[in-house]
Amino acid sequence: MDGQLDRRAELSEFLRTRRARLKPEDVGLPSFGRHRRVPGLRREELAQLAGVSVAYYTRLEQGNGRNVSVEVLDAIARALRLSDAEQAHLMHLAKPKQQRRRAAGRAQQPVRVALLQLLESIDTVPAYVAGRRSEILAWNRMAAALFGDWGGLPAQERNWARLVFLNPEYRELFVDWDQKASDMVSFLRMDAGRHPDDPRLSALVGELSVKSEEFRRLWATHDVKEKSYGVKRLRHPLVGDLTLSFETFRMVDDEEQSFVTYHAEPGSPSAEALRLLASWGKDAAVSLPT
Repeated sequence: MDGQLDRRAELSEFLRTRRARLKPEDVGLPSFGRHRRVPGLRREELAQLAGVSVAYYTRLEQGNGRNVSVEVLDAIARALRLSDAEQAHLMHLAKPKQQRRRAAGRAQQPVRVALLQLLESIDTVPAYVAGRRSEILAWNRMAAALFGDWGGLPAQERNWARLVFLNPEYRELFVDWDQKASDMVSFLRMDAGRHPDDPRLSALVGELSVKSEEFRRLWATHDVKEKSYGVKRLRHPLVGDLTLSFETFRMVDDEEQSFVTYHAEPGSPSAEALRLLASWGKDAAVSLPT
């Protein structure tokens, strides 16, 4: 890649793939038989639903978002039945905010000292700070015990997307690896919408596209998602199966950083497994392959 993603191409493909996933009957339109030349809705049908001219929508889907209003984008988002994350992504692509070029390509985001101290003080719950491009910026002892000795990796490799797609051990660690992989790509897509001029993000996408067929396939779907909360099932080489809930907290002073924690239901086998990991401490982290 040439150091940045093509915002016009991103906008075009995103709208096309969102339109292709809708059927006329999904939005109350007649399908006019089974022999349709395009998957999903036609441009004419989508323009009708959004209340804009076909020519106007066609220009937008061709990547020309110049001078498009927020009201029109909202109407198109409703017609396409976009999620909140998808609607935000559409807005990023069509009406980009000016980004400071220096910040886009900086080597690593700094983590506040107080946040590092908070991580260190949490000794029973795996927790870490994630930044742009799925980078792992800081973590506590329990996160290392659960996910591996990130401190033993070069800084460039402390990246969730690289670990998930390029490290075979993480396929074993995550029971639902396919879902984890899909989520990672969706997070990166969201990041790319905000920062298409980030050369390090573009390089990461290029590297993963070359090295992982699965990444290429998922990247082509143009799915987007915000990090939030949920449940992950893991198969740890020392303590076996765990079912853990995770929570993502966005930093108020830096929305590009997230504080992520994992916890188990009190009294559950997973809680006992975490207790064992905590008792082993650094020995558990060293035992994990990375």
